[in-house]
Amino acid sequence: MSATTPFFVEAGAGPGVVCLHSNASTSGQWRALMALLAPRFHVLAPDSHGAGKGPAWPTDRALRLRDEVALIEPVLARAGADPVLVAHSYGASVALLAAALHPGRVRALVLYEPTLFALLDAESPPPNEADGIRGAVAAAGAALDAGDADAAAGHFIDFWMGEGAWQRTPESRRGPIAESVRNVRGWASALVNEPTPLSAFAALEVPVLLMVGSASPASSRGVARLLTAALPRVQRLDLDGVGHMGPITHAALVNDAIARFLDTLPTPQETTT
Repeated sequence: MSATTPFFVEAGAGPGVVCLHSNASTSGQWRALMALLAPRFHVLAPDSHGAGKGPAWPTDRALRLRDEVALIEPVLARAGADPVLVAHSYGASVALLAAALHPGRVRALVLYEPTLFALLDAESPPPNEADGIRGAVAAAGAALDAGDADAAAGHFIDFWMGEGAWQRTPESRRGPIAESVRNVRGWASALVNEPTPLSAFAALEVPVLLMVGSASPASSRGVARLLTAALPRVQRLDLDGVGHMGPITHAALVNDAIARFLDTLPTPQETTT
């Protein structure tokens, strides 16, 4: 596998749906959703850079979100005409950018709390709602510099899932997550330095389901606030008592909402007639 070849899993037949995962995760987070949708849709889920079986994180330069968009291009092509992008967190940021860079290529978006923190800094310089994630990244980075990947993962996971979440994580999952969190500064750089303005997303004339957890940190809820006001065809769904990792912690609830939204969309053939 070359450095630019994506790894992905797929299932089913029908209109294309491409699922993009969050940081510290892999395409495997969408396994239950793929099983739910496969009877009616052709569902594909790639691994991003440095995740699962995805290509290695580049060592010669800073990775940008548009590198992630380029990585999934073959997956989008395989999904056929006008796929729907279903995405979470970092993956939702990639999905938004893919839709903005390729107008008319995407039929609809399902986004669970995109983490495009650059939008918060563009609205007002720090201190702002992105301070929480900046602090978590700084703490994780300091732990990595001290050679403690486990502590780094703890800072990152506890920020997104609440104090003590890392200690409650099953031992079998801790190693891969801790290894992936080595990219935490790269993730933050890609999200904080993304130059695409909010106005580019305001021009997206596609249906969008924006899902937001009431228990999520201010950093991701702040981004959702901006996108709710900007996206012209957005339907916002607030999930009471659910946090940023809702697609994993409350998979049945989130997956049911995704399936119901997909059922409201016209088929690609109906869209073009």
